[in-house]
Amino acid sequence: MKKKLSTLLYLVLTFPILLFLGALKVKPIDASATKWMDNASRSAEAFATEAEASAEAWARNTAAAADTFHQAISAPGIKERFRRGVTRAGAQKFARKIRDVARDRFAPGVTAALADYKAGAEPYLQTIAGLTLSSRKPRGDPANYRRVEEVGKALNAKRLAMLGSGGG
Repeated sequence: MKKKLSTLLYLVLTFPILLFLGALKVKPIDASATKWMDNASRSAEAFATEAEASAEAWARNTAAAADTFHQAISAPGIKERFRRGVTRAGAQKFARKIRDVARDRFAPGVTAALADYKAGAEPYLQTIAGLTLSSRKPRGDPANYRRVEEVGKALNAKRLAMLGSGGG
């Protein structure tokens, strides 16, 4: 608290002097952006190593933040703030990011996700494989929708069972 107070006091006392001396010197945006890009590009390996090492802390802290997350998404005006953010970014930025970034990352991402896909889909495919559906009726018979309902109910029951057991 004492340090914050002294820092605040320092700023209050020196700000008029800074104004007297003239505007603060700031690098041009192009120079700043280039420096950021160069430094960030060289940091990929360090990012990957440090991010992976923090996985346990991420899981623990994220789970502990469930109440905060709920409060954040329930805050007054959140829908309008979200809508304004989408409008501000715009369709052009969305398209540009797909073209410049996502297109090249898509195939490696799919390859990297193969084991996760199999683990996530397998319980549902097993559920479908284990079903014995009611007999099929003639084409156009409304009773055929019952077969769809049987599949839907079984898959929903599986999903709820997995959620209850700590699964996906």
